[in-house]
Amino acid sequence: MGVGHDHGAGKANSRRLIVVICLIGTVFVAEVIGGLVTGSLALLADAGHMLSDLIGLIIALVASLIAQRPASDRRTFGYRRVEVLAAALNGLILSGVAVSVAIEGVKRLLAATPELPDTGPMFWVAVLGLVANVIGLLILRGSQSSSINMRGAYLEVLGDTLGSLAVIAAAVTMMLTGFARADAIASLVIAAMILPRAWSLLRDVVSVLLQSAPRETDIQEIRAHVLGTTGVVDVHDVNVWQITTGNPVFTAHVVVEDAVFAENRAGALLDELQECLEEHFDVEHSTFQLEPAAHAAHEDEQHD
Repeated sequence: MGVGHDHGAGKANSRRLIVVICLIGTVFVAEVIGGLVTGSLALLADAGHMLSDLIGLIIALVASLIAQRPASDRRTFGYRRVEVLAAALNGLILSGVAVSVAIEGVKRLLAATPELPDTGPMFWVAVLGLVANVIGLLILRGSQSSSINMRGAYLEVLGDTLGSLAVIAAAVTMMLTGFARADAIASLVIAAMILPRAWSLLRDVVSVLLQSAPRETDIQEIRAHVLGTTGVVDVHDVNVWQITTGNPVFTAHVVVEDAVFAENRAGALLDELQECLEEHFDVEHSTFQLEPAAHAAHEDEQHD
């Protein structure tokens, strides 16, 4: 049931990504033309941001399609981890764009006589970008919690939305005051908005690749639930990690009363433990090694 759900979600995510890619691609072309015609660095910075996001969305789409491939003897967990690698690449691209935009923005800000862009077309192109990005956010909003890959795609479009707002603000400021440096300031604001998102994405990627327990998972609470199950004496070698976000894996050695084996209740106990994890902790993939007390006593190493 879990595999079917993953494949269904993966196909839905792919369709969402295709629609958003078409939207962002259209706006990217409009912003490049608009930036060149108006001379607006903020518009070109937002176009560069959109280009990085467009590349990221295409990477996310490819990763989503690969992740739908079934598991094999060589890839026993399937290809879900590809989404994590795609998210890492997206984070690096976002970081590179932020740095390059910031450098050019500082140059423009420090220029002796910055040139005033053509604010009319700049404003309307930014409004077009804002509308497209809001639509993209609405499309991706429901899937951002399904995988780190889709979260990266959502964050990219969110950044584009904020970037469009910054360009609109700069255009309005220059229309009303003639303050040309507002364009460079807006580009720096865009760069400042990109970096935290890139850092957040890369932090989550590192957490998954280091096989850390999900932030929302309380290991001690899980231990308490397992120990509270009738027939369980102790639990050790508890491990929780993620194949990708939203896909946690749990393993543990569970010491049980001798009567559990003598009365052939091991199967029923396993069912109870797995149902507990799925119901209370949303863990669909769990593995328990049931051990009699005598076996647990001579294990070489035990850890929580």
